[in-house]
Amino acid sequence: MKILILEDETMLALSMQEFLEDGGYEVACFSHSEEAYDAIYETVYDLLLLDVKVLGEKNGFEMLEMLRKEGVSVPAIFITSLTDIEDLSRGYESGACDYIRKPFDLAELKLRVEQAIRTHCFASADECIALPFGYSYEVSRMKLSFEDEEILLAKTEAKILELLIKQRGNVVSYEMFQDVVWGEWIDPTNIRVQVGGLRKKLKQDFIKNIRGVGYSIDL
Repeated sequence: MKILILEDETMLALSMQEFLEDGGYEVACFSHSEEAYDAIYETVYDLLLLDVKVLGEKNGFEMLEMLRKEGVSVPAIFITSLTDIEDLSRGYESGACDYIRKPFDLAELKLRVEQAIRTHCFASADECIALPFGYSYEVSRMKLSFEDEEILLAKTEAKILELLIKQRGNVVSYEMFQDVVWGEWIDPTNIRVQVGGLRKKLKQDFIKNIRGVGYSIDL
């Protein structure tokens, strides 16, 4: 497995590189967005770890947005000290799977890297995702089906489901729902109501409630 790191804090980049290499990954580090961009077209990577504020003409957001427009679908995680909800929302909209907020433990880095590589987000906008109990989800059409019968979803319900699918095997916290689905702070009670409405439409409920934390879908 090959990982590209775009990070201009030298000590942090080296720490991440050594830690991931000890875990068996091949790692290439870059501090400049243009160098990283060129490398992505020269080598096949399994994951991109991108700092937002880096050297170069483009920041991490802009670089990933360009890559996605050009059809590059490699899973990407942003590593950043940004905490503003608008910044976090832009990261997900640009095509990232996840965020790691600075400062972070290397153990957290390991868990998030493993999760991203395992799920690969959505490999293609045309992909049909197989879900538990015979359900499936068509990404491009935002269509949930059960045994070839379509289940109509409201726009917010579809966004909730897509986030759960992208993070399947992992718990989606209320904070992540706020960042990705709404782009602003939402009372967790309202989130529970929306998820509850989605679950009522399922003949076989595959969404797990992790009490006090959030929700998850098994791999």
